[in-house]
Amino acid sequence: MTTTKPASRPENPRFSSGPCAKIPTFSLDLLADAPLGRSHRAGVGKAKLKAAIDGTREILGVPADYRIGIVPASDTGAYEMAMWTMLGERPAEMVAWESFGAGWVTDAVKQLKIEATVHEAPYGQIVDMAALNFDHDVCFTWNGTTSGVRMPNGDAIPSDRKGLTLCDATSAAFAQDLPWDKLDVTTFSWQKVLGGEAAHGILILSPRAVERLESYTPAWPLPKIFRLTSKGKLIEGIFVGETINTPSMLAVEDYLVALDWAKSVGGLKGLMARADANAGAIWDFCETRSWIANLADNPATRSNTSVCVKFTDDRIADGAAFAKAVAKRLEAEGVALDVGAYRDAPAGLRIWCGGTVETADIKALLPWLEWAFETEIAAQSVAA
Repeated sequence: MTTTKPASRPENPRFSSGPCAKIPTFSLDLLADAPLGRSHRAGVGKAKLKAAIDGTREILGVPADYRIGIVPASDTGAYEMAMWTMLGERPAEMVAWESFGAGWVTDAVKQLKIEATVHEAPYGQIVDMAALNFDHDVCFTWNGTTSGVRMPNGDAIPSDRKGLTLCDATSAAFAQDLPWDKLDVTTFSWQKVLGGEAAHGILILSPRAVERLESYTPAWPLPKIFRLTSKGKLIEGIFVGETINTPSMLAVEDYLVALDWAKSVGGLKGLMARADANAGAIWDFCETRSWIANLADNPATRSNTSVCVKFTDDRIADGAAFAKAVAKRLEAEGVALDVGAYRDAPAGLRIWCGGTVETADIKALLPWLEWAFETEIAAQSVAA
């Protein structure tokens, strides 16, 4: 065992899982074209918002007949907007394998109080999606940001389903291949994989979702911020840049800059390759150490963005205290910021590996992770 500090450090120690690291080329100067002090309803504002929608469609490969809207309150706002406007027409299958999915269960069961069957799996595992009734509406997360577990693919979702699929894809979009024909509602925040500024959500609707909106009126009242229809018809303006409430044009400009950067690294395929390389470095590290392991049990469901790890050494007396101490040491050294596990998740670390992170920084972090582990083990032994 050695407690000698490594010689090199990550150039960028920002491994937070949200808001996430900015693009590597980021500079405030890149936002100089933002139409600050102008109305988002002016021609220049609408053009910027429309460019954000079009860029999203281009890079993610969203079908031409799917609508894309920019909505308030980040991914949470987008997903709750979908739930409040579409659920209740038929029973629902509520799926949870991490904290945000559990939050959607609470919304459906305790707030909307709709007829729902709840399917849960512990952190590190995933629900058997093939066992669900897709004649019902199905609500699920694609990538569990707080558990490091993701859907391996959309094969379990039938093409002839009668219900809608509502997918929270906030830490999957721009890093994983989303099968659009299997997804009726998809939501995410650009603060995740593209490192954008917080508070804005993206809502993507299939034609089937639009049909539901135009044919079904929920039994509960809808606040203005959730209303997607008027007189029984979709408010099309929302999906061409006429937002429900005032967006930050500075944040929109930041997203446009990130989209341009994404194109420069190869679009979706390039972003996925960068995330795969980042996550792969951590996976390989864990495979060669006995004291640390991936929280995700099955390699096929391991996230390539929010990589969650747990400490497995039997010398650790208090797992939660130990993990917090390791995270604190890494932050004090300035080599990893905000890598503690999510508050509701099992004790461990969560290291963001999305495409805006450089693989060289991940590789530079790993010796520090070993140093922090060994140092904390030694400190624990002395204290005992």
